[in-house]
Order: sequence, then structure tokens, then C-alpha cells
Amino acid sequence: MPLRRYSSLIPLLAILGSVTCLGLGTSWAKHSLFPLVGAQGTTAVRVGFSALLLLLFWRPWRWQLSRADLRTVALYGAALGLTNLCFYMALRTIPFGIAVAIEFSGPLAVALLASRRPLDFVWVALAVAGLALLLPLGHDVSNLDPTGVLFALGAAVCWASYIVFGKRASHLHAGHSVSLGLAMAALVVVPVGVMHSGAALLSPVVLGVGLGVALISSAIPISLEMVALKRLTPQAFGIMSSMEPAVAAMLAYILLDERLGAGQWLAIAMIMAASMGSSYMAQRQRRAAPAGAQARI
Repeated sequence: MPLRRYSSLIPLLAILGSVTCLGLGTSWAKHSLFPLVGAQGTTAVRVGFSALLLLLFWRPWRWQLSRADLRTVALYGAALGLTNLCFYMALRTIPFGIAVAIEFSGPLAVALLASRRPLDFVWVALAVAGLALLLPLGHDVSNLDPTGVLFALGAAVCWASYIVFGKRASHLHAGHSVSLGLAMAALVVVPVGVMHSGAALLSPVVLGVGLGVALISSAIPISLEMVALKRLTPQAFGIMSSMEPAVAAMLAYILLDERLGAGQWLAIAMIMAASMGSSYMAQRQRRAAPAGAQARI
């Protein structure tokens, strides 16, 4: 009985470990790599090493894909690469926790656009209100850099595209699609990093830290997410993953000394609540669907 009780904590601990590793890796990258190679170079080494690690692990070249599948994986990977690039560009001028919260509007929009329940408008209103508190819509409304906010919104759009293309590739083996997608992402962002940073990318310090960042922010989180997904529904996974903006903000406060105001914390909480509410209602809707189908039969 005690073992069964503790086993229920495994998915929660796995997700908490995943978002913590993501936060640690991103904070480490911003602190150690940004001064050396900038956001573009940081994206290049992180995505490049992540792709290399997963390609070596999954070896997707052993399986043949159709042209349609290759096109889907290419679009999925390009969206993934642009998500990373826009996000790191945003981190140059706005706090980590706020960038994550704004980026979350992408997958939240995908979830809400796919639903037609009246209650979902509550989550839309909550998310819009949270974003309104964060975005520089007026001279005195926000002290956030507009360029950084635009990059964060770009990351949100790219993340939404990544989800849409990822669903089209969902019939493929997860490891193969992710590794091939990251390879495509590397083809998109590595040239940008090379053009910006040049030979500085080959510095032993940059390569060493880049490999560490790739492990902490890609390999380990993906492994932990797989553990969690085996024990959770996608909706429950989405609810628990909604803690990421708060974890990111707390880690940025501890590691990067990025302090947020009360209004910014409130905005992050509102966006998290909208994400949790949307995931919860989607879960209830799916549970009700079989009962409705059975009644019609």
C-alpha cells in the first residue's frame, strides 16, 4: 500500500523535474552563453547538440519515411527551431518567467480554438487579461521591452505551429519524429548562430557549456516527460505542465536575480490558471464523450 501511494507521486515528480531542468538549463544558458555568443549562438549550440544526442540515441535513419511524412517532420522541425530561436531572442531583454508565460499563449490558443464549450470563453478572457497585464500596450502599462515581447509572441506562434505539425506526425514513432524534427530545427538555427557568432561557437567553453545545456534542457526533460506520459492522460499532463511559468520565474529570481512585480506575478498566475482550466475541461469533455456515444448507440 505505501508503495502504491508513493507511485502516484512519480508523474508529478517527473513533470516537476522536467520543468525544473528546463528552467535550470535556460538560466545557465542565459548566464554563461549569452555573453559569449549571444542568443543566436546559444540557440545554435543548444539545438545542435540536442539533435546530435537524440539522433545517436534513436538512430531514425533505420526506418524509411514517405515523402508526406518527411514534409510533415520538416515543418514540425522548422517550427521547433524557430520557437527556440524566438524564445532565446526574447530572453535578451525580458525576464525568463514572463517570456515563458507569453510563450504559453501559443499552445493555449491551439487548445481553446479546438473547443466550442461556452465555459472556454472564461479561459480565453483569463489568458487575455493576463497577457494585457504583461504586454506594453501603453506608455505606463508595462516596463517590458517591446522587441522582447514581440519575440516572445513569435515563439508562441511558432509553438502553436509546432503543436499542429506535431499532431500530423503523431502516427510516427515519437523518438524518430522528435530526433528528425530536432535535426531539421538545427538546420534552421545553426546557420543563424554561425552568421552571428562565427568561430566563437567552437570555443571549448562554449562547446562544453552548450553540451551541458543540451543535456539538462532537452535530453533529461524529454526522458522525464516520457515517464510522466506513461502514467497520465495528455490533459492531466497539460494541467501539471502549466506550472512551468511559475517555476521559470522562481528559478530566474534565484539564479539570475530577475525580480518581478506583483502585477507580473498576477499575470503569470492568470495565464497558468487559463492553461490548467482549459486542460481540465478538455479532460472532462473526453470522459463524457464515450458515455454520449454509448447513449446514441
